[in-house]
Amino acid sequence: MSTQKSFAKGSAAPGPVSDGSIRLYSMRFCPFAQRTRLVLHAKGIKHDIVNINLKDKPDWFIEKNPLGLVPTLETPSGQVIYESPITCEYLDEVYTDNKLLPADPFQKAQQKMLMEHFSKVGPPHASAHTLPLFSVAAWMETPELKKWTERMLEDPAVKDTMHSLDHLQGLLPDLRGRGPPDYDYGL
Repeated sequence: MSTQKSFAKGSAAPGPVSDGSIRLYSMRFCPFAQRTRLVLHAKGIKHDIVNINLKDKPDWFIEKNPLGLVPTLETPSGQVIYESPITCEYLDEVYTDNKLLPADPFQKAQQKMLMEHFSKVGPPHASAHTLPLFSVAAWMETPELKKWTERMLEDPAVKDTMHSLDHLQGLLPDLRGRGPPDYDYGL
């Protein structure tokens, strides 16, 4: 889990990405970026994380990704990849050890359909570690979902990338439109 404070407008850009590594531009509490962090951890990919203040983005970050979105990956050669599902698939294709997506095209399509369906039925900003915070489990309560959630919370990659509910609540004022988020909450 990253403990680095967020880079904001006026901050100096980080140096180049080290050979044999990849950089993730993230925000500590972003569930979309958490997907990419999960893949990085699950596959054991050497990486560094640069957290971005999403309300006051550095100009150098906008130059890398004009949409200003996280997650964004940067390779040592300066290639930039963004959008959560695309970054995850990219990592799974480039780092072939411990494949996460099935090789079979039909099984891969089924997995992608499930992710697409979940992204439409879950509340905004929901992911496995934020389900309890948004009470999704209450309105989607099924024995299978409960078992899946319990298994996910025991997974080492999930444990390494999740935040406590106290930390997630640091963003609640912003999510409710009641004030700016504290992207560095708890650091």
